[in-house]
Amino acid sequence: MKLHLKPIILIFVQLLLFTELFGQKPDIQRINPSNWWVGMKNPNLQILLYGKDIASYKLSLNAYPGVKIKKINKVENPNYLFVDLEIAKTTKAGKLSFIIGSEVNSSKIDYELKTRTAKPQTLTQADVVYLIMPDRFSNGDESNDKFADMVDNNSDRNNPWLRHGGDLQGIINHLDYFKELGVTSLWLTPVIENNQPVTNEGGSMRSAYHGYGFTDHYNVDRRLGGNETYLKLINAAHEKGLKVVQDAVYNHTGINHWFLRDMPSKDWLNQWDNYTNTSYKDQPLFDIHASEYDKKVTSNGWFVPFLPDLNQKNPFLANFLIQHALWTIEYFNIDAWRIDTYIYNDMEFMNRCNKAILDEHPNMLLFGESAVGTVISQSYFTKNNYNISFKCNLPSSCDFQVQNAINTALNEKFGWNEGVNRVYQVIAQDMVYQNPERLVPFVENHDSDRFFSVIGEDFNKYKMGLTWLYTLRGIPQMYYGTEILMKNFKNPTDAEVRKDFPGGWAGDSVNKFVASGRNAKENEAFEWNKKLLNYRKTSEALTKGKMTQFLPFDGIYIYFRHTNNQRVMIISNSNTVEKEVNTQNFAELLKTSQSAKNIMTGETIIDIKRIKVPPMTAMILEINN
Repeated sequence: MKLHLKPIILIFVQLLLFTELFGQKPDIQRINPSNWWVGMKNPNLQILLYGKDIASYKLSLNAYPGVKIKKINKVENPNYLFVDLEIAKTTKAGKLSFIIGSEVNSSKIDYELKTRTAKPQTLTQADVVYLIMPDRFSNGDESNDKFADMVDNNSDRNNPWLRHGGDLQGIINHLDYFKELGVTSLWLTPVIENNQPVTNEGGSMRSAYHGYGFTDHYNVDRRLGGNETYLKLINAAHEKGLKVVQDAVYNHTGINHWFLRDMPSKDWLNQWDNYTNTSYKDQPLFDIHASEYDKKVTSNGWFVPFLPDLNQKNPFLANFLIQHALWTIEYFNIDAWRIDTYIYNDMEFMNRCNKAILDEHPNMLLFGESAVGTVISQSYFTKNNYNISFKCNLPSSCDFQVQNAINTALNEKFGWNEGVNRVYQVIAQDMVYQNPERLVPFVENHDSDRFFSVIGEDFNKYKMGLTWLYTLRGIPQMYYGTEILMKNFKNPTDAEVRKDFPGGWAGDSVNKFVASGRNAKENEAFEWNKKLLNYRKTSEALTKGKMTQFLPFDGIYIYFRHTNNQRVMIISNSNTVEKEVNTQNFAELLKTSQSAKNIMTGETIIDIKRIKVPPMTAMILEINN
């Protein structure tokens, strides 16, 4: 039998071409945001599609009332498409479908538009924020401590630099503890997936337990419990009357982020010919004499080598970050938004991002981490009263100036600029802020030395410093363990100030979540915080009132928080001896009142013309009308 090879080869080639052109279905590996909502004030949505060579396929949208494709954007990498949608105000919730591929062989991508149900609560001066590092707080589910398929699959409480297994269920288990203490809001360091390898930092191999190296924006880390447990926590917190603050990171991602393994374009990151670290200097960003080079290094230099710096001038990346913020608030019903490493972001991008959130949620508190050294610097990076060409629109900031003032004041003798004058002088500069009452003051956080150690483990200084924190203007933030005198310095590393909360793990020798597990001094500290924080909840003056302060004299610092209905007077004696205070100079606020109640002792002071104040003591007096 004679074979005709040429026709057979021709048919074979045609089959190959047919398979190449029509036989392969597009493989869509990711779609972000993973869903969206109808009824958003901004009708525009940009969807990221990722899959092998998807830019070579035709994409269309099945008819869906109120939704249309405005533009399909291709980028350098053919594995990405960015699809611009317009969603009319009249659009109903439901599932729409994209069709991608050829006429012969295509894939359908379902995409859900949901009805908005999130109702974020507003953080105000009535709140007290409790900062938690989930990995170090409590392990409520030992089954999620580590996963073999994750890059870092270690969990070892004996190693200060590795993961310890704390999770979201552990926080859920202690919601009543927060209620008893008197805090009203929980700020968790980032919960988003950090599928990062351990990295060499200062000679030690450390994990990303802190959460600041995202590897997939749309998934909460499985080792914390995943999206489902985060939703469970937020719902349970809300039922208990507690608000939840999300920790956001725009400036960088983890080096193992999925989109860095196959970047959409070269300018997805801030690229340098040679590795360039940020200078960590904020001044070039507002210095009228600054060089363009110094500005670029501050903003575009990398925070550390293993946290790649995102180029927020790339419009597709900017949309990705903004839409993720909006998605997170809607999906999880977040109440407030803390922004990490604020000053290192592109400020034009930050204004756009803040506006996008506030357009949808006008009363939401957004506050940034601007770890700077002066009031001018701090105020520049929030809404201020300066007549300058560029204005930040961020509503609030972590108040590093109050932190520094309190910590320094407690370790200095009184002087012209020293001691309690430090606190007075910082507050005296509030005129530069549009809303100083929205600032978030603190005495310690996860990046600082522990407050109790800084003040030499002096319990009187501890009470005085926290009295200022809880009664000055602003929304006070405390750090887990402050209430039980947790201590340490950042020596040799941050891990020393991020110790596990005793009692958060099965088998812990002590449980400091309960009185029986705390020693006498720890119980005294806990009960003192509990009393003041729960009083604060009910005090109109402390939660809504104006602040009036008087010039410190002879180591005495006096200020009032007041409304038309209530006046609270705080008298601080920073001396080592008792002082008697003649109150005649405070008549503008005391008026004709003759008596007051000492909030912390319950004592009634019948005659407030002259008040004896014990050494190193801050008295909180509710003035009787």
